[in-house]
Amino acid sequence: MQLHGHVFVANAHLRIVDQVMAAGVTQREFQQYLDQHVFFWPTRRNCLKMLETYTRREPDEGFAVLQLDAQALLSDFFDNVKLSKYDSGSSPRYPARTSYKKSLDMFLPIAQFETMKASYLPAKPSEIFEILVEGKVAGLSRYIEAIYCKQVTDLPEMWRKYARPLQTFDS
Repeated sequence: MQLHGHVFVANAHLRIVDQVMAAGVTQREFQQYLDQHVFFWPTRRNCLKMLETYTRREPDEGFAVLQLDAQALLSDFFDNVKLSKYDSGSSPRYPARTSYKKSLDMFLPIAQFETMKASYLPAKPSEIFEILVEGKVAGLSRYIEAIYCKQVTDLPEMWRKYARPLQTFDS
C-alpha cells in the first residue's frame, strides 16, 4: 500500500497454526476479519514489547510509533471499537498450552466491556491487549500527539512537527 508516496506495510501476517483456531473458523475467515480493522496497542508497555519483537524479527525495516489521543479517538469511533485480550494476529509459540481458541468471538465491542463475561474476553482494563477499529480511522492527523521514529524525513511533511527520536519512546 502507498501512503503519501511511501510504501507502507501494516502487517505481514504470520501463519496461525490450525491448532489454535476455534472449530468452524477458517484461517482465511479470521485473516479477512483482521484485515477489516485498524489495530492499536493501548499501553506503552505492550507497544514496546511488540516494537522489540518486530525489530528483532525484521532488523532491516524501519519502524515508527504513533502516540495518539486515545480518549478522542475512542469517543469518535466508539460504535466501531472492539477490544481483545490477546494478540489476535500472532501464532502462539506453544499452541498446546494456549488457553483460548482464535475466533471472531474474541473481539468484544467496547459498549459491552465489563458486561459480557467469558474467559477469552477482557474483564478489566489491564486485560486489554489490543484495541481494534472496524473499517478505517479517517482523519488520523487529528489524534496524533507524537511520532517516534529514526528518520524524520521518512514522515509525511505535515507530520514532521510530531517527530520524536525512536530511542526515547521507552522513557
